[in-house]
Amino acid sequence: MRRLTRKPSDLGLTLIELLVAIIVLAIGSLAAIRAADQSRYSIAGELPRLLVETALRNRAQEIQLLGPFAGLPDTVQIAGQAIQMTQDRDTTEGGLVRITLGARASTGEAAGLVVYLPPGMPR
Repeated sequence: MRRLTRKPSDLGLTLIELLVAIIVLAIGSLAAIRAADQSRYSIAGELPRLLVETALRNRAQEIQLLGPFAGLPDTVQIAGQAIQMTQDRDTTEGGLVRITLGARASTGEAAGLVVYLPPGMPR
């Protein structure tokens, strides 16, 4: 029976191989940390835009319930943020009342929405 003998080059990792592995892992870890930080930054900027869109949709529902000539406030507060609301009314050729709504947060985020109502809404 023959014994297996190992050559000196087969005894384990060399220092260079170990350094290369550490460098590759470090670069991969830095890339993962950077990607997580970038996504956190993107998600944090999403909240004011969502608040503006929520305020705008709420205003559209208020107008659908109360009519296009309801005396609604120009500024609303959502989650401690003041949102400026705008509203333009005109009548289409078909007789519908077209209301163009706009909302802008104090931080600059804005959104718009158009609502069409029948002409017989309360004044």
